[in-house]
Amino acid sequence: MDIQDIKNRFGIIGNSPLLNRAIDVARQVAPTDISVLITGESGSGKEVFSHIIHQLSSRKHGPFIAVNCGAIPEGTIDSELFGHEKGSFTGAHESRKGYFEVVNGGTIFLDEVGELPIGTQARLLRVLETGEYIRVGSSKVQKTNVRVIAATNVDIYEAVQKGKFREDLYYRLNTVPLRIPPLRDRKEDIYLLFRKFVADFTDKYRSPSVQLTEDGQQLLSGFSWPGNVRQLKNIAEQIAVLEKERVIDAQTLQHYLPADNRSNLPVYVGQKSNDDFSERDLLYKVLFDMKKDMVELKKLVVEIIQNGINSRTFEDNSPYIHQLYREVDTPVGQEQQLAAPSTLTIHRPQTSSQHDDFNIQTQDAEEIEESLSLVEKESDLIKKALKKHKGKRKSAAQELGISERTLYRKIKDLNLN
Repeated sequence: MDIQDIKNRFGIIGNSPLLNRAIDVARQVAPTDISVLITGESGSGKEVFSHIIHQLSSRKHGPFIAVNCGAIPEGTIDSELFGHEKGSFTGAHESRKGYFEVVNGGTIFLDEVGELPIGTQARLLRVLETGEYIRVGSSKVQKTNVRVIAATNVDIYEAVQKGKFREDLYYRLNTVPLRIPPLRDRKEDIYLLFRKFVADFTDKYRSPSVQLTEDGQQLLSGFSWPGNVRQLKNIAEQIAVLEKERVIDAQTLQHYLPADNRSNLPVYVGQKSNDDFSERDLLYKVLFDMKKDMVELKKLVVEIIQNGINSRTFEDNSPYIHQLYREVDTPVGQEQQLAAPSTLTIHRPQTSSQHDDFNIQTQDAEEIEESLSLVEKESDLIKKALKKHKGKRKSAAQELGISERTLYRKIKDLNLN
């Protein structure tokens, strides 16, 4: 059976080379009894590959069971896997067979195997090496003939280094490693999967067909998909059921994508309301405001050097002069020092009660580091906006050009309460 036949049989969509490689490895290892460790992120389809291996093996007529090791409490997982005898613990009113006894002659798929307790790992290692196990509360050794396929979405080798997973069990399970690529590494498959899911759901719910515009396809392919195929399928179902417009563009699609992951998206060029401003937009605004202030200060210094400080100059530029006095407690000095982005050269004037008696010093300059922290500038802008609007956050958010929700998060992150 070739790769395309396997895709058709198990409903696998995609032509990514990484996906084809994973299917090819599963096809080659299936006829053997070698243990397989499937690695991949949550939602990438690890269980589908366990079915491929079982169905293409000589055990295909035997039982198959999938066990989520992370969903079974630590106190009962030994009983679930290996069984127990009557009275072996509180609540054990009768003997019970474990999965390794029930699936004798077949395949057991241990999903999230990295969540197994250390004691259970020792029992599992014995089954893999000798085919023997002991029920909880019993001293009788029993035999089983089960093929084990394990899967995990964590770095098992890292868990070995931390002492959370047995090294001998890791190498016993990892006889043949099989890595399932995340959806973000299969960009050419994303639209194909979306189209298949939408077609299935519109047929299921008897709703009109859905079409995705070109910019919508680009947005779909550029998303990071942390939930992988499972997340894509959920969003396809939401659109098939909830969306009134059946031609979906990028702007409509954005409403269905989690806000926390939109920073991974390509820039969407189009109309945007003030409520849709992102954190990146706010940082750009801060940088532009900083540049504007620096230009104004530079013009002021040039005018002072050329004409000196008179009352009109002081009145016209008082916001910048007062701001400079608040920051460094001295007036501005020579213009050429402003060319350096990280320092300002400050000179102390002669004491005088009249503004036009100020003298620009050319010696004994003090260099003071100017803070270029975006966090501080951002915090200062938010404080000013809140002060201007007397604590009204909605008005302050409009002034800053961001959504009220983003402002709330910024206030919390910057401890401005």
